[in-house]
Amino acid sequence: MTQVAAIPLDTSDEMFPKIVAILEDFLEGFDTEFDGEITRQTKVLADLGFESIDIIQLVVAIEEEIGKRDVPFEKLLMNNGSYVEDLEVGQIVDFVSH
Repeated sequence: MTQVAAIPLDTSDEMFPKIVAILEDFLEGFDTEFDGEITRQTKVLADLGFESIDIIQLVVAIEEEIGKRDVPFEKLLMNNGSYVEDLEVGQIVDFVSH
């Protein structure tokens, strides 16, 4: 039986509030109608009102927060050679936690 390495729950749990804080900082500068709580299911474009260029800035902010450069975000942002339509906050958290 092959064992699959699991993500330690504390890693993802610790990363979630950091990502939420980054997103909330971005929202302060946006003209958005979003006034709810950011959850793992919150969609970055549809719910928070991010645009494509904001995703680039978000990636840079996340890299600064985690202290790593050259994180392969293209694996998260692209699917079969096309950009994904939207991302849930939980997808970002899980990706960064790996």
